[in-house]
Amino acid sequence: MTGSGRQPSRLVKLRPAPFGADPVGARLARILASPNYADGTFTNPVGARSTPGPGMLKALPGNMRKEARQARKPARPIPLHPSTLDDLARPPASGLRLTWLGHSSVLAEIGGRRVLFDPVWGERCSPFSFAGPRRLHPAPVPLEALADVDVVVISHDHYDHLDMPTIKALVRGRAVFAVPLGVGAHLEYWGVAPERLRELDWNESAEVAGLTLTATPARHFCGRGLRGRQQTLWASWVVTDGTHRIFHSGDTGYFPGFREIAAQHGPFDATMIQIGAYSEFWPDIHMTPEEGVATHVDLSGGTPHGVLLPIHWGTFNLAPHPWSDPAEGTLFAAHAAGVAVAAPVPGLPFEPADPPEPDLWWREVAVTPAQGWRAWPPVGLEHREANADA
Repeated sequence: MTGSGRQPSRLVKLRPAPFGADPVGARLARILASPNYADGTFTNPVGARSTPGPGMLKALPGNMRKEARQARKPARPIPLHPSTLDDLARPPASGLRLTWLGHSSVLAEIGGRRVLFDPVWGERCSPFSFAGPRRLHPAPVPLEALADVDVVVISHDHYDHLDMPTIKALVRGRAVFAVPLGVGAHLEYWGVAPERLRELDWNESAEVAGLTLTATPARHFCGRGLRGRQQTLWASWVVTDGTHRIFHSGDTGYFPGFREIAAQHGPFDATMIQIGAYSEFWPDIHMTPEEGVATHVDLSGGTPHGVLLPIHWGTFNLAPHPWSDPAEGTLFAAHAAGVAVAAPVPGLPFEPADPPEPDLWWREVAVTPAQGWRAWPPVGLEHREANADA
């Protein structure tokens, strides 16, 4: 049984709707029986600290300096692909196409179906309209243009991945919602019918419209309200139509489990990997670009395969690193590891079978680093390509 088994309590009804609802009834029974739940919380596959380290306050004055604050957002408007909807009207030649829509929101067209990962169209990733991180660019397409998606996949319940107004808009379509265990309580509270939910624990799968969706482990945490209880699960996701395979990391710290995911579900035509909003003060729950590239290699079984699409950057200012660093760092780390990267402007569809060459578009709008931009392509790239052609 997916549903809660009873109506939300009076206390739930009094708190702000974006906080969602707590799991109760049959849903809570599933959580309590989960092998990933112990001592009143969901647990990570590898230990992880979810609160900032003690050095954060000491570093705060430096992070608040004008030059540091200016570097954390673009100096000019972020470019958007101008013809996304026209491009999407044509089916992908290879049967697989991805469109990065900003942050962790990705539209995947696979096996003739449309899967929308972590859709966030709200102006702020916050429970409040007057406070919280504001978008740095508009969504590349209006949400109503995606009303025909077949599946909406949610990685976890943080506000920059699960946006109540976006979910309420998507309810009007036909989509099935695939979510980690416990997250269905929020969606039901916001109007998603239980029969439209596929609520999964790690390593559980659901069949939807000819696709197999599997919730796989991640190293993160959850929470929308004020209490911070780990009562909803976080997950990465594998989606396959039997021919193509894709992976979405959600939010995660690096951990060895990606190799196990590769062994069970790979190889992947494309991975969508979190490489932004990292910090030395929360190293266990978000990955650096270098760790994101290492994750792609792990998901490839040790030898790079498929295409890496960097996600979780560019749209919201959520960490003290410069705005352009995630893209820059991923590009250079991927080059060093021999990993193919697609880093398109928001809204530009691409097929992993024929990915676009990185054009470093972010340099046109970012604050230029004090030391200037590193040379691209790095010395030796042409030599590598010449050897590959030979």
